[in-house]
Amino acid sequence: MQIILLEKVVNLGGLGDVVRVKDGYARNFLIPEGKARRATDAAIKEFETRRADLEKIQAEKLAAAQAAGAKLDGMTLALSQKAGVDGRLFGSVTNFDIASALAKQGFPQVEKAMVRLPNGPLKAVGEFDVSVALHADVVAAIKVAVSPEV
Repeated sequence: MQIILLEKVVNLGGLGDVVRVKDGYARNFLIPEGKARRATDAAIKEFETRRADLEKIQAEKLAAAQAAGAKLDGMTLALSQKAGVDGRLFGSVTNFDIASALAKQGFPQVEKAMVRLPNGPLKAVGEFDVSVALHADVVAAIKVAVSPEV
């Protein structure tokens, strides 16, 4: 299916690009999320008339993400979980746990899909490097310090 992108999508294209994607990806994710529209002649003409507004909205989103990324970058987030004597956690620390802890710290815009755990959920006590993708162009690096519950 051919679609026109209404915002930048990682590994796909930027604002205004007409790209071909699989039907399910377009129908189930891109179009419902408002990231794209079907690339019909009418939709392309409408996009060209709205291009300046869409670019302004994207610039505002990027500026907000950069401001939040500057606050987040280098931050250390402390979490405590039940752990055994050997330092392994009884459960694990997932991207949901990190996103909810960041929301409590004053970053409500961070969703669980934005938290990137390079080696999967954290299953041990210690410090781990985690990246938070606030925007397609803004990725903040934070440290997550997991300590055993007392």
